[in-house]
Amino acid sequence: MSFTHKIKSATDDIYNEVVRHYRYLHQHPELSYNEKNTSEYIAHFLDGEGISYKDKIGGYGVLATVRGEAFESDRVIALCADMDALPIEEENDVPYRSTNKKVMHACGHDAQAASLMGAVKLINQYKKDFGGTVLFIFQPAEEQSPSGAYQMLQDDVFRDYNPEFIVKQHAYVDLPAGKVAFQTGTIMASADEIHIKVKGQGGHGALPHELNDTVLAASNIVVAMQQIVSRRRNPFNPMVLSFGKFIADGATNVIPHEVTLAGSLRCMDEEERNRMLQIIPQIATSTAAANGCICDVTIPAGYPCTISNREITEQIRAIAINLIGDNNVAEFPKRMTADDFGFFTEQYRGCYYRFGVAGSGIVSGKLHSSTFLIDEESLHVSTGLLALLPFEILKT
Repeated sequence: MSFTHKIKSATDDIYNEVVRHYRYLHQHPELSYNEKNTSEYIAHFLDGEGISYKDKIGGYGVLATVRGEAFESDRVIALCADMDALPIEEENDVPYRSTNKKVMHACGHDAQAASLMGAVKLINQYKKDFGGTVLFIFQPAEEQSPSGAYQMLQDDVFRDYNPEFIVKQHAYVDLPAGKVAFQTGTIMASADEIHIKVKGQGGHGALPHELNDTVLAASNIVVAMQQIVSRRRNPFNPMVLSFGKFIADGATNVIPHEVTLAGSLRCMDEEERNRMLQIIPQIATSTAAANGCICDVTIPAGYPCTISNREITEQIRAIAINLIGDNNVAEFPKRMTADDFGFFTEQYRGCYYRFGVAGSGIVSGKLHSSTFLIDEESLHVSTGLLALLPFEILKT
């Protein structure tokens, strides 16, 4: 029996256990920076498997380690999964629906973590069949800046290792369960939050000559921001600048002293991103001044672009084809969403791929919706492909 078939069979053997992990995590979601129970649940599992680990890295992060015993090797690879949930009230009518009010795993991080738990179990079970070391990163706080990836790196998560590359998979609602999809290069955008406060002398709406119209100034800033996109960026570099928050807490005849704006900048090029982060405050400030107002612009440190290294991605794609067949391996489109996996790919080669979670019997909402739900059949492939990687990549 080839090792591919051995892992496929072993994955089937522990499938029900992986489902139990998934359902527990789905039922007990925790928000970013609050993943205490999730971290403890994973640590308890690792203790039971006799797998060494360190916890409380960058918050509630966990780093597990399995060293292959087939031969001595300094090679190291890392596999990563998120743990945090979202502030959403679940509407799915399933026995394992969230018990935490207004908190839900609406992005598939429960499936990611459960799959990595299954993979570490199998890799540890067959550690005599490969050399080198596999790291398992259970990462907190992907959904909220400054991000768990950033904080784990700041906490020197790899102080004792230098991984050749890092792999992360993510649930994909646009692909059926049992399939995976890959992409190379810059696959997701950077993400920066833009917070603007426009200030002036408010007053009676019928006496505009006696006040500074902060609402008009803020409106012109929003329009000017879109002109940045159309006139100041390199047209060959995709960029999105969207404002979803505009608070002018006045009345029909009251112009408020302050208006609050908040938006998001997404770029597919780091040089372009850095240039825009300089231009945006300049345009906002000058536009406010042209309307007799002042403004404060705050741009917290955001997420960098996510990059899938071509060589590593093609190697993993070939392993996936061997595991599930060419007809079950696809390509996903690049898009302007973001993932803090970009902090890892800034420093290490990485591969970010997606596993299908859509099922014919599952009516699921989109990611980040109250009705998002995976087809549990997807856990076969999401567990098996991660588990197979060391035996194919670290076999010599």
